[in-house]
Amino acid sequence: MSIELKSKFFTVALFSTVIVFAPLGNAKTPAQADKVLRIAFEAPDDGFDMVKTFNFYSGNVADVIFERLLQYDYLANPVKLVPATAQSMPVIKENGKVYIFKIKPGIYFTADPAFKGQRRELIAEDYVYSVKRILDPKNHSSSYAFIDQKIVGANALVEQAKQTGRFNYDAKIEGVKALDRYTLQFTLTQPDYNFPYILAYSTFGATAREVVDYYKDRLGMHPVGTGPYMLSKYVPRSKIELVANPDYRGFVWNFKSTGTAWDNQLVKEMTGKKMPQIGKVNISIIEEEQSRWLAFQSKQLDFDKLTSSSIPKVLDQNNQLKPAMRQKGIRLYPNKEAEITYTMLNMRDPIIGGNSLDKIALRRAIAMSFNVDEYIRILRKGQAVKAEMLVPAGVNGHNPKYRSSIGYNPSLANKLLDHFGYKKGADGYRNLPNGKALVLKINTESGSSSVMYSELWKKNLDAIGIRADFRVSNFADNLKAATQCQYMIWGGAWHADYPEGENFTQLLYGPNVGRGNQSCYSSSAYDGLYKQAMQQPPEKRMPYYEKMSRQIEADNPLILQDTRIRNWVIQSHVQGFKAHPIMNSNWQYLDIASPRQK
Repeated sequence: MSIELKSKFFTVALFSTVIVFAPLGNAKTPAQADKVLRIAFEAPDDGFDMVKTFNFYSGNVADVIFERLLQYDYLANPVKLVPATAQSMPVIKENGKVYIFKIKPGIYFTADPAFKGQRRELIAEDYVYSVKRILDPKNHSSSYAFIDQKIVGANALVEQAKQTGRFNYDAKIEGVKALDRYTLQFTLTQPDYNFPYILAYSTFGATAREVVDYYKDRLGMHPVGTGPYMLSKYVPRSKIELVANPDYRGFVWNFKSTGTAWDNQLVKEMTGKKMPQIGKVNISIIEEEQSRWLAFQSKQLDFDKLTSSSIPKVLDQNNQLKPAMRQKGIRLYPNKEAEITYTMLNMRDPIIGGNSLDKIALRRAIAMSFNVDEYIRILRKGQAVKAEMLVPAGVNGHNPKYRSSIGYNPSLANKLLDHFGYKKGADGYRNLPNGKALVLKINTESGSSSVMYSELWKKNLDAIGIRADFRVSNFADNLKAATQCQYMIWGGAWHADYPEGENFTQLLYGPNVGRGNQSCYSSSAYDGLYKQAMQQPPEKRMPYYEKMSRQIEADNPLILQDTRIRNWVIQSHVQGFKAHPIMNSNWQYLDIASPRQK
């Protein structure tokens, strides 16, 4: 999603929601209280109930609180799944239709009033319940698309809930059930070797039913899991503080190098350490690029992504750190994201939505007016590549030879608008075919990057005679409006939740309107291709993904922009850092060489 909003780093919080605090003195965890990691989010979270949100920053926190059955190996490339709460990788039967997991005994949820003073062990039924929460129509979970029509018996229960208005959490589902206290079985409607990757996504972390019943609508502010960290303090849209879970079982850092110099150094400095080492993670919400960069320079942040404005000051013409940065011990880790950025056009909007030829022509002209190369040069400072296809590089189903049929062509865009009756008035701006003024209402945020983005859009739209009204709000409100189809145009991004093209193509699948489909797009042609693709094993889906990309180019529910190259800068005292292609939180894998009491 779009990621620059307004906030001030040095603002003093007037209140704080203190969720939990557990001292580490008598803890089992190897984490040390004086090792404090300080990082920043460039936009606020939306609470930590991942069933009800797909906010990127919420997911970063949820990943270290809620444990999935499987997780990713920290260093492996290509990415590789390894057991998390599962004792081992699943037993696979019936050619990928049945998955059986054995959960490690002795894993406990963090202490919470919801458990009434009792220690609460993680059991197989917790994962069954967590899947049911995703299925419950009242939760409008964006992750529902990941399992829609995939689990035997699940969709029948969903339909029953839609008819009765109540989801029956006590009903049995043949396709997801606990065989005993620690054994969990999934039975799918068809073979799917991609299914384990889905289970590694944050929404599929284990949640205790007692916690959901206890906190109800306040659940997003009270995450209770079994992972390496727990929420200590939470000031919405300002501060998040995590502390090491005192009962976390821990692990030994023993990952294998991929052979790169960076990995070799990590292995040298981290192998054999009991993890996690970091005792506290302090997260500040700093939307302004300049404030974030100043915070890193003054060592108030331990690592961060280089902001666009700081790139010329930090990197030389070869995209290497300048000598002044190296002298400070700062290290650089460039990472091409498994993502796409785009501009969404609401297909239900009365001005730009719909499938009549004049509406299609308007969206096509808007798409052709946008100069992606200039966008990358000005906003990204060259640190991005043009997105050609809906499925990005690094994700199964991407074709590196694919090229979009939509290119920058304002001359053709003008001719198209002329042909379909969008005539210019005396002021040089176009009207609708019915003679009324044509104004594009573009939602945005207030950060410096958003301002530059708006200026570029205005320049491009001016070139084809279209007025633009930029409506500045905060990320959370813009996200809510997009989810409800109550907007016209908004910029967004999607980072891979798992390395399969399904994760991206589901963004425009018709039944996902109100969940992840924020373009509010419904196309029988696209949906038919999506369904056909899901019938194929992952290695045979690329041709369908290519056709879906072509359908998007025909209808233009969104305008593809770029894939960013994130340049991470890391302070000298941070050990173990590496940006993972899928995982967004690496705090449990890090150490600090020189502890600082905070």
